[in-house]
Amino acid sequence: MTTPKVVIVGAGIVGTSLADELTLCGWTDVTVLDRGPLFATGGSTSHAPGLVFATNPSKTMTELASYTLEKFSSLSHPDGWCFNHVGGLEVATTETRWGDLHRKAGWAASRGVEYELLVPAQCAARYPLLDADRILGGLFTPRDGLAKAIRAVEAQAARAMSRGARFLAHQEVIDVVESNGAVRGVRTATGVVDADIVVCCTGFWGREFGRRVGLTIPLVPMAHQYAVTTPLESRAGANSALAEASLPILRHQDHDLYYREHGDRIGIGYYGHRPMPTDLSALDHNTTTSDADMPSKLMFTPDDFAEAWEQTIRLIPELGAGKVDDGFNGIFSFTPDGHSVVGEHRDLSGFWVAEAVWVTHSAGIARTVAEAMVDGTPSVDTHEFDLYRFDDAALDDDFIRTTSSQSFVEVYDVIHPHDQRAAPRRIRVSPFYPREVALGAEFWAPGVWEQPAWYETNQTVLDELVAAGMAIPQRDSWSARHWSPISVAEAAHTRSHVALYDMTPLTRLDVTGPGALDLLQRLTTNDLDKSVASVTYTLLLDEMGGIRSDLTVTRLAADAFRVGANGPLDVDRITRHLPPDGVTLRDITTATCGVGLWGPLAREVLAPITPTDLSNDGLRYFRCAQTTVGSIPVTLMRVSYVGESGWEIYTDAEHGLALWDLLTDAGRPHRIIAAGRIAFNALRIEKGYRSAGTDLTTEYTPDAAGLGFAIAMTKGDFIGKSALTSRDAPKRLRTIMFDDPTAVVLGKEPVSVGATVAGYVTSAAWSPTLGRCLAYAWLPADLDEGAEVTVAYQLATYRAAVAPDVSVDPSMSRVRR
Repeated sequence: MTTPKVVIVGAGIVGTSLADELTLCGWTDVTVLDRGPLFATGGSTSHAPGLVFATNPSKTMTELASYTLEKFSSLSHPDGWCFNHVGGLEVATTETRWGDLHRKAGWAASRGVEYELLVPAQCAARYPLLDADRILGGLFTPRDGLAKAIRAVEAQAARAMSRGARFLAHQEVIDVVESNGAVRGVRTATGVVDADIVVCCTGFWGREFGRRVGLTIPLVPMAHQYAVTTPLESRAGANSALAEASLPILRHQDHDLYYREHGDRIGIGYYGHRPMPTDLSALDHNTTTSDADMPSKLMFTPDDFAEAWEQTIRLIPELGAGKVDDGFNGIFSFTPDGHSVVGEHRDLSGFWVAEAVWVTHSAGIARTVAEAMVDGTPSVDTHEFDLYRFDDAALDDDFIRTTSSQSFVEVYDVIHPHDQRAAPRRIRVSPFYPREVALGAEFWAPGVWEQPAWYETNQTVLDELVAAGMAIPQRDSWSARHWSPISVAEAAHTRSHVALYDMTPLTRLDVTGPGALDLLQRLTTNDLDKSVASVTYTLLLDEMGGIRSDLTVTRLAADAFRVGANGPLDVDRITRHLPPDGVTLRDITTATCGVGLWGPLAREVLAPITPTDLSNDGLRYFRCAQTTVGSIPVTLMRVSYVGESGWEIYTDAEHGLALWDLLTDAGRPHRIIAAGRIAFNALRIEKGYRSAGTDLTTEYTPDAAGLGFAIAMTKGDFIGKSALTSRDAPKRLRTIMFDDPTAVVLGKEPVSVGATVAGYVTSAAWSPTLGRCLAYAWLPADLDEGAEVTVAYQLATYRAAVAPDVSVDPSMSRVRR
């Protein structure tokens, strides 16, 4: 069997892991090139402390880390172990951290990671150097531990070479050879190495390498302090030279510190210092003859470490008799959102990227890339680290540098699910922004758009509802962050009156041309061959039938479609499948704007200012009209993501303020308000609507997610169709309702049936209609409606029951009235 010629640039932990994974799959024509020596090449792998902790806020990254540690455990090396399961111990010195460790324990429980929550005395028993009086407790994960990175590299390289791969040192890749939009190889100082596939695994040099092929790889090389102490008397003889460490890895995250043993010394890593972005042009990458002069190790800056040492001797008093014996500032890659950057260049076939990958996830990422290359579809959901997840506006130098610096600062911070980026802000605002500011909007910026979360001027609506008897439970300090009870009032007012929602950040694409219908039919699950003015809810699947995204597709003309998408990944997916001619794709998001006008009084607001017949016979549900509101040309879509009658109304951005003002004036007699994203989320969960990337990922099929109605198996072939009939669905996305009206969860909490953790929450909101918190959770498919479950939320445990999939208006009478 002939397999592609693969050139991997970079012989660190990622490139070597990939060579091992590819050759294991039978792709043996693999060449790995590195500008440095083999295998301490001078990159981040060469000095990495080797900490591997499986538990991560991301379910996918937890799985990849678990794969890495188990794989490295299975490796053999003549010099000794490649992975040492010393365990990991995170300690809390504040109540906030102690609550966060319970949250992490919940992640571990729902993902099959072994863990124990320990009281201070138990922590000290695991790590005798600790001052137990300074801590409140700890989280111990016994399977975590230390990777001996260079040994893991050498062991995997040996396996790859035994299958036919070759590794070449001191090979500076000068350029990527390409022809007709595809790679043909790489050019080095000594000649051209032919290739069908080139993979960039160059570590913190990745951004510079990407520029050679016109690709922005959003990462920043950042220096991170690491120091080694003088010997501790109590650890003399505790570790053999071979064993190196026996105490768990200790993380003191309240002060941005971690600790690992080096025989009778302690290595200390510190994230609490100022961000130190590195100028790669100042590095001499040719001086890699010894551990001391590798380019990824910069001179130690003691002043930056002063606070770290002070906090260290408080936690580990014995170190007060010693000092820092050696240290360096090691370079690692940081990205705007803290995730890796992985994928194939959209405009240069065969050029792949696997960057900003630390040792922790290295083998897992390598397996994922190998699966994508060999099988076409990886076995895990990849949207969190996909190369094309960022909006174009997030790919300028200032955004990448500023946000990556924030990622460094936040490595060990307690991150709330709704924490917002500090800077840069106001990158993109809708035309309605001035009016939203005037209404006291509290803005979130989950991407590059400013989005109102709630409006302070709606305090009067809240006061009225409370006076009328609505009880809004007091929240705990964690769930009350980035939240306001005003949002509950906004949701309730939408159900009883009418509200405006800013829909501008929704990605809007125009797909036109004689081949537009065939393209969209092939890409999506539902039948789009309907009459002009139809609106269809449909899904994008991967080749294995997993859900990549959901879309609304409006047929504006025979060969013209308006696609409502979820962001850059959807744009990338459609772009990659464009035929060479016959179809044009245009992203019109920034040139347009839109509002959702919803509520039982929406028709009373809109009917007097549009010539369109808004009756049920005039403009039916899931139909659209190109018309006017006042004198403003609009596209009017009768759809509702909040489960109330109304319309999404879109127009060119130049008309945005006029549209807002016109609707506001027309709605004033009907007590119209502007409402934010928190209310929007609560209403869509009441209505049983799912959110892509949160509730929906490629792990699950449409039927399992309760979206089988969006599948038209009778139409022609579409991506993922053949896999749907053979893929089992042991879990289903279920709605659960909490017994206690004061109970609130935020997402990712473990859900237990009896004493067994059986699933996890994806998203949740407090329902003003039912007076309870509602949540979606992936649970066993055979669990009956009404079944009792429990949800662990930090230090609390809440009772809940499996509820109907649609909690409010299952008959759809409200949206169709």
